[in-house]
Amino acid sequence: MTNGNLGLALEPDFRPLAAKMRPQKLHEYIGQSHLLAPGKPLFEAITRGVLHSMILWGPPGTGKTTLAEMIAQSANAQLERISAVTSGVKEIRQAIERAQNHAISHQQQTVLFVDEVHRFNKSQQDAFLPFIEDGTVIFVGATTENPAFELNHALLSRTRVYHLRHLTEAELEQVVTAALNDHERGLGQRQLSIAPDALQFLIYAAAGDARRALNFLEICADAVAANTIDIQLVQEAVGQRQAGFDKHGDWYYELLSALHKSVRGSSPDGALYWYARILQGGGDPLIVARRLLAIASEDIGNADPRAIQLALTAWDTFTRLGPAEGERAIAQALVYCAMAPKSNAVYQAFNQAKKLAQDYPDLPVPKHLTNAPTKIHRAEGHGVDYRYAHDYPNAFVAGERYLPSAIAKVSLYKPSNRGLEKQLQEKLNWMNQQHQTSPWRREDGD
Repeated sequence: MTNGNLGLALEPDFRPLAAKMRPQKLHEYIGQSHLLAPGKPLFEAITRGVLHSMILWGPPGTGKTTLAEMIAQSANAQLERISAVTSGVKEIRQAIERAQNHAISHQQQTVLFVDEVHRFNKSQQDAFLPFIEDGTVIFVGATTENPAFELNHALLSRTRVYHLRHLTEAELEQVVTAALNDHERGLGQRQLSIAPDALQFLIYAAAGDARRALNFLEICADAVAANTIDIQLVQEAVGQRQAGFDKHGDWYYELLSALHKSVRGSSPDGALYWYARILQGGGDPLIVARRLLAIASEDIGNADPRAIQLALTAWDTFTRLGPAEGERAIAQALVYCAMAPKSNAVYQAFNQAKKLAQDYPDLPVPKHLTNAPTKIHRAEGHGVDYRYAHDYPNAFVAGERYLPSAIAKVSLYKPSNRGLEKQLQEKLNWMNQQHQTSPWRREDGD
């Protein structure tokens, strides 16, 4: 192919469709309206070319790299790129040196874009700090992981975090439509169309990822025999939709969180669905078994003590029989825990007890509760007047005190009115009444 005006051969553009369709101007950018609507700080910063260091946090295909390019372009700044996947301290130093030299020779700022910044270790992240502080670079880091967990506090304190979201179905439709109609960078010259049901399936399969949507569209465009892309072609191009799961990433924690909250909220359907999602994504079933033990203690407690036993049994079943039967045993325990009466009374009481121990770390043990292994101990009053519970009716000593006198009136465990704890509350009420009316009530003083 030649250029009619210049008579020069044009080099073919082998870039993927997603790269060709990368927005060049802010008005072409689709999605992230919560950040890029007029009046929003990031929108105003880009529009005015007033730069600041930032972290762009979001899932793949949401426009992090594109935003970095626009940020640099808006201020007429040089753009330096580093990928934490392939770079180390050497590459960081080289990029900083280029930025320093460029500032001297061109009087121009440098935007240092660091992709996958969470993959840098602490010392590598620290290497950026002095150059962010002295203005050598405007730092723009991109990450798919939660910065609060993966980035140093020192780096976070020098940057502003912007959270990018998955594109909505309407926004993905805009992305696909733009690619089909664009004659310069997209598929407009092909005059292709896509059937409505095919478009909906493609959007569903893209799962909020604009890059993925354009990659699927390009595969379909390369394979289509006529001018219309139908749903069968899209289904063949997409294949089986893969689960979004990374045992070291946010998806891991989000799925576990959804499972935990489903069980806590007494939704067996939700618990089973999120469990199946974890399994589909290649997650270890014992991750769920461990979380289930925590749930049984934290959210069910003494409302149904059998829950923790069943959770342990499910774990044991998996280790003895393997995944086929073991996964089902964990599912059984999930359903049981979801349907069990809920109480966090023990969880709250224990947290309060730890706080009490922190506030009163050195209260002496009351003498009647101490041991008296020697004559000296007995002479000092250790163990004197201790009342052995089994010598009393119901193995209960009315009026006895088991806390130091300074905190004797503290009440930590408050059973709920659900499940077994309803009976425990009745017993606790009876014991409190016996304590109050006992002629042998132990007075203050340790």
